[in-house]
Amino acid sequence: VQLQASGGGLVQAGGSLRLSCVASGSIVSINHMSWYRQAPGKQRELVASITDGGSTSYADSVVDRFTISRDNAKNSVNLQMNRLKPEDTAVYYCNAHGTVAGGLFGAVFSSWGQGTLVTVSS
Repeated sequence: VQLQASGGGLVQAGGSLRLSCVASGSIVSINHMSWYRQAPGKQRELVASITDGGSTSYADSVVDRFTISRDNAKNSVNLQMNRLKPEDTAVYYCNAHGTVAGGLFGAVFSSWGQGTLVTVSS
């Protein structure tokens, strides 16, 4: 399964960006789609996650500012980021976890996108 992320860029503090990620391949189902980020010198952290049923979870640092959504028919996930702060600067990665075709019951996969850079200037 391949994930293609897009939408990063440079924005001033207080501004907004929308990240998108599309999964492709022999996908049977995607259980979870998530966004992670990794700032320079820091570990990768979970930003937001959404299940195929639409249940969402967020890191405390982005609650009420970021919104994750997905289109199951298109195997895509979006991250709407509002009121951005300089500390949101990082490379953002999408992740998908689900099942691909193969064998009798399919096979589990967990794939990462290539990362997209978000830079928030003060």
